[in-house]
Amino acid sequence: MKIKRNDTVTIIAGKDKGKTGKVLRAMPTDEKVVVEGANLLAKHLRPRKAGEKGQKIFIPAPLHIGKVMLLCPQCGKAARVGYRFTGTGADRKKERICKRCSAAITV
Repeated sequence: MKIKRNDTVTIIAGKDKGKTGKVLRAMPTDEKVVVEGANLLAKHLRPRKAGEKGQKIFIPAPLHIGKVMLLCPQCGKAARVGYRFTGTGADRKKERICKRCSAAITV
């Protein structure tokens, strides 16, 4: 999966289209991500003690990976993610790059 935890993403489809946020959780097997402040679901909590009021809390629900795009830290725009290999031999490393400006994306 090209999007990882703590990446900043923008939502490109759905009810929260245009919002940006940090990825709180990535679920590669389900191809979903949980984005902070997006796709909020209301959960009603009933009062547990006498005199206590019930509450309504909002929890971010998972979004499909196809509905989000990574924000490039260099150009600041939503971009596709590619890969590039750096180094040679035993020092060879795979890094993510922005397809717009070819800058390396580090978390």
